[in-house]
Amino acid sequence: MRHFLLLLSTIILFLIFKAMPAYASEDKTDIYEQRMTLYKRVEAVTNIPWYYLAAVDQYERNIRSSRRDLPKAKGITGIYFKPEEWVGLLNPNLEDTNPTSIHFFGGIGFDGNGDGKADLDDDEDVLHAFAQYLLTYGIDHDNIKIGLWDYYKRDKSVGIIIDKAKIYKHFGRINLDDHAFPLPLRSNYSYRNTWGDARGWGGRRIHEGTDIFAGYGVPVKATSYGIVEMKGWNRYGGWRIGIRDINNNYHYFAHLSGFAKDLKLGQIVEPGMLIGGVGSSGYGPPGTSGKFPPHLHYGIYKDNGYTEWSYDPYPHLRLWERQERQKSRKK
Repeated sequence: MRHFLLLLSTIILFLIFKAMPAYASEDKTDIYEQRMTLYKRVEAVTNIPWYYLAAVDQYERNIRSSRRDLPKAKGITGIYFKPEEWVGLLNPNLEDTNPTSIHFFGGIGFDGNGDGKADLDDDEDVLHAFAQYLLTYGIDHDNIKIGLWDYYKRDKSVGIIIDKAKIYKHFGRINLDDHAFPLPLRSNYSYRNTWGDARGWGGRRIHEGTDIFAGYGVPVKATSYGIVEMKGWNRYGGWRIGIRDINNNYHYFAHLSGFAKDLKLGQIVEPGMLIGGVGSSGYGPPGTSGKFPPHLHYGIYKDNGYTEWSYDPYPHLRLWERQERQKSRKK
């Protein structure tokens, strides 16, 4: 009997854990659908294109996840208002949900779903509130851009949001989380975790990436959905490309032998798209090459709304490499 109960418990636990990935996947798909439905609903009322709303929402969600001074997003949206902004700076009741008194005190709070309350914890109310703010500027691209600058007071934040909007508009969806390993798996390459190692050329500094060694001209691919934010020469990185993804991450590809034909600034890319080739450029004026073995320097930087910093890309590379191998085996 005891062995039977143990066996039964093991079977039940196995079935539960086996089912978990499916539930997680369904939940993730469902939340994308919920967000898109909400963006479209607000667009129908305000005429502000959904992709601008999605871009602001995603930007705010990303900075909240990377900062300690902001609470983490709890609902399906990520836009954050301080309670005093929501109800009005002079409002004595920071938990006020009455649209009339909130308006009287100059708060940004808005009743978006028509339930008679302007609730800071209601996703639809929050998204409508930001949309109403943008409406005071206009619904065309230029006026939305002005409204965003007046709100964030930071050119980089506005640029990141506008680029997100372009990406969402281009693909017509918001579930853009797929990634690719930057080199073809069939190529001969090697890499290890070198993030944080000391570097001496050009002054004392740390290595802000992972070096993937491969032969000259081996294709280099985009690792994510994103937009080309930087392309050209840097005395450290040589011929390099910078791609900003929808999660405020800046993907840096350096020491390239050259760029993919017709690749240009502002171009939208997707995982696996050819962007250049492995080389050994850098450590000098434009055209300098051959001062070290050919390799791809791959780095990731995160923007949190104030500043940008490097973080270790090695775990992500290993994950994307493993995922790509699994996909290729299934085909």
